[in-house]
Amino acid sequence: MKSKITFFWLLIFFISSQHVKAQMITNKKVSLGSTGRMGAAYSPNSDGNTGKQLNLNNQGSLGGRLDQNDYVEFLPAIQFTPVIGKDTTQVYMQARLSFASGGTFLGNVDTKSTNGMVVALPEAFIEARNIMGSNWDVWAGSRFLRSDDVHVADLFYFDDHSSTGWGARYKNTQFSMFFPAAIDTAASNSTPYSYTNIISGMKSLVYRQREVFILEQLIPFKNQHTLKLLAEFHNVDKSGRHAVEKYPSDWGWVLGAKLSTKLKTNLPGSFNQFAVRYGARIANGGESGNSQTWRTFGAPHQEDYTYKGAYSFSLVEHLLWNVSKRWSLNPYAIFTLSKGGADSNNKARDYYKREIFNKKSEFNTGLRATYYFNDWFHILAEVHYAMRKDGNQDAASMVKLAVAPTIVPTAERSVWARPHIRLIAEVARYNDQAMHTLYSPFLMQAGEKRYGVYLGVRSEWWLF
Repeated sequence: MKSKITFFWLLIFFISSQHVKAQMITNKKVSLGSTGRMGAAYSPNSDGNTGKQLNLNNQGSLGGRLDQNDYVEFLPAIQFTPVIGKDTTQVYMQARLSFASGGTFLGNVDTKSTNGMVVALPEAFIEARNIMGSNWDVWAGSRFLRSDDVHVADLFYFDDHSSTGWGARYKNTQFSMFFPAAIDTAASNSTPYSYTNIISGMKSLVYRQREVFILEQLIPFKNQHTLKLLAEFHNVDKSGRHAVEKYPSDWGWVLGAKLSTKLKTNLPGSFNQFAVRYGARIANGGESGNSQTWRTFGAPHQEDYTYKGAYSFSLVEHLLWNVSKRWSLNPYAIFTLSKGGADSNNKARDYYKREIFNKKSEFNTGLRATYYFNDWFHILAEVHYAMRKDGNQDAASMVKLAVAPTIVPTAERSVWARPHIRLIAEVARYNDQAMHTLYSPFLMQAGEKRYGVYLGVRSEWWLF
């Protein structure tokens, strides 16, 4: 009997060891990337002296991002080639771990703090490129899928499709399908993605999914021009027949074009980008410094609660001119005009009976000048103008000046060299409307002030 028991435990150990062995990680083609902005700052003319972003409300980093809040991201990735030779397939698995501060500086908070650390997993996907040596790429999962941005304003202005979905690309043609849905609907936008279901006799929360179909086409020309065409179709189904809240089905569409031109200069990398985009009905998104079209703006039509008649129109001009080995200039201009589905040009009730603005116009322009004192010491100087008009209110505006002497450890004369370690000094002037309505994160803490000041030492990096 004793020998049988011993044999039994040896058998269990053998099976368990084989199971553990099957889970052993043997892949060695692993990499780790990171992006982030961290540092310390203060505003000497604000209560508590805590450094707050000077930009206008509802605009994020439009108006300059030197004073952007702390965040850090880590990007672990696995790459391998399962087929070797002329039919090589490249496989990538990438994730993104994101940490941001909801209150003071990121190093001072954790997930238990009031308005503390925000943790997210915005990326986790697998992509197969050049499958068996072909021109086909496919991917599935959740990812940041976006191309050009106005970096000094942190705006991916044309094709930010970052969400969960799948896609396929053949040469210069790409089709994608995304499934965005806001879990905390009432805190995000006025298109409700959740409703209360009583089909089982008990109340339970159900999420209705938005489907977004996207077709993109790149058209390269021989004279350094590239044209990108964009088409989107959005659909969201009505809430179920057992739902407490009765939300109608709705749809929307987007058309856009972006022309990119490479400019020949002594210091390479100069370019010009011009983009125009129009979105209708529930695809009129683009708010708080974000351009994602599914972030529906405004209130629904007050009779049928759809977004018929809603629209958003945007124009973006973005230039990088590497003047010489001493200077680079990076100006931009952004215009947005958006209206919700309600008839009102001022305020209207959303699905939650809240009075929200149903129309807005925004104009932002600015310039970053980079002076290369030497290879490792650069001086950044920025000027920005930001304007936001909500409904029939007077326009709120801000002018901001910034100077940032910067250490560049990679010793590159390039606006894209990172990491940066910056000494930052900023001053903003607000008009009466912005000042009296406390229309900026700084003013909301400092009170009605004509000028805002931000001083700090901060780092910015991307390491891939």
